[in-house]
Amino acid sequence: MSRIPTTQALRALESFARHGVVWKAAEELNLTRSAVSHQLRLLERDLGFTLFNRVGTGIELTSRGRAYAGDVREALSVISRSASRHAGGGLTGQLIVSATPGFAANWLNTKISRFRAMCPDVALSVVLPAALDDMSNPEVDVFISFGDPAQIGAGVEVLREVEFTPLVSPVLLNRLGGLTRPEDVLQGDLLHLADRCDWSAWLRQAGVRDVPEATGIVYADMTLVYSAAINAQGIAMGDEFICHDAMAAGHLIRPFDLAVKPAKSYYLWVPPAKQDMASVTAFRNWILAELPSPASPRAG
Repeated sequence: MSRIPTTQALRALESFARHGVVWKAAEELNLTRSAVSHQLRLLERDLGFTLFNRVGTGIELTSRGRAYAGDVREALSVISRSASRHAGGGLTGQLIVSATPGFAANWLNTKISRFRAMCPDVALSVVLPAALDDMSNPEVDVFISFGDPAQIGAGVEVLREVEFTPLVSPVLLNRLGGLTRPEDVLQGDLLHLADRCDWSAWLRQAGVRDVPEATGIVYADMTLVYSAAINAQGIAMGDEFICHDAMAAGHLIRPFDLAVKPAKSYYLWVPPAKQDMASVTAFRNWILAELPSPASPRAG
């Protein structure tokens, strides 16, 4: 290898490896498609071995390219965690984080030990809000909520925009004989969170009409929705971000490409009185580093 690859080129490769298409990598990195393609070409040239196969007008990773991209992902993660770890050394005190049940159970709880390793002397508590967008608890230092961040005002940081799409267990999928058309979802119970808005939006977008209003089961908590779906009790209108691990393990399957993108997102908000707390800063920096793609700040 004649030159050390740039960080931008490595990030372009890592993003392309996850998404499989240049335009999604460009969207994630806030670059043009041509800029991402240029970075990938330069990276292949600098490495001196073939990363991509040309397929029609697109590209796909070679087996060697996939292996290298995996190494790059691990290296970038180590760099991010190292910066956060050294920034948090010596912190003490209490930190109370409010997180929605789905985010807490399916994302935060799979990684929280890394924050503990970074700040072992911080007394951490994780609590649940009264509602997904509730940020009224005066004792909480950091809120991770789900709602429309445009309605909150200044200081909101979007952690993850989401898309909702049907998710079903392979057991139920086989029991139903497959789901080939959008209207086929009506063969099973539809699983709803609080109301039927998300399913109604998806069915409307899919062109499915005359759906009985009382179809399916309504739950008060998204974790219960996903639990029912994994256990073949119905079909969830799911968030792929929160369900990533369940999908990777084969517990949930996405049968359709069609998805609904709501105005709501997962976002982080710190009360103004808590913004100067060192433990809050450390937690914020840690969670932004842990997320699989850059968070985009948004102010109202």
